[in-house]
Amino acid sequence: MPGSTPRPRGITGLSMFLIAGAVIAGASAVSLAIPGGLLEPMWRLKPAALVTLRSLGPASVALMAAVAVVCAVAAFGLWRGARWGHRLAFVVLTINLVGDGLAAATGLESRGWAGVLIGALLLAYLSSAGVRRHFGSRRDGA
Repeated sequence: MPGSTPRPRGITGLSMFLIAGAVIAGASAVSLAIPGGLLEPMWRLKPAALVTLRSLGPASVALMAAVAVVCAVAAFGLWRGARWGHRLAFVVLTINLVGDGLAAATGLESRGWAGVLIGALLLAYLSSAGVRRHFGSRRDGA
């Protein structure tokens, strides 16, 4: 039964990773909603991302807010040992892996292949027998 075994350390780490993603995506949404605000300097890290997101117009704010919420919910589900959290984290990581792969393959992101490798390793970890056993096959929706 989920939660009956101690949380694997990797799940704790992945939960923190997803929380970090939620915070970054949330900050991005706020920055996009308030151009020139206090968060604007964060785009110095990746100015091309700002250009791309701004080209989407107001949809960029909704997109980044949705990413923030999904990452936070996946982190919560993993932390709680919920099977749906495991599945949602798997979907989030798969989408990210595909995006990194497309960006790398098309030359949009020179470091995309590193993201593909990291994503593949995280998906392999989530697919491992010990992790799957931790999340069990709970049927009560938790």
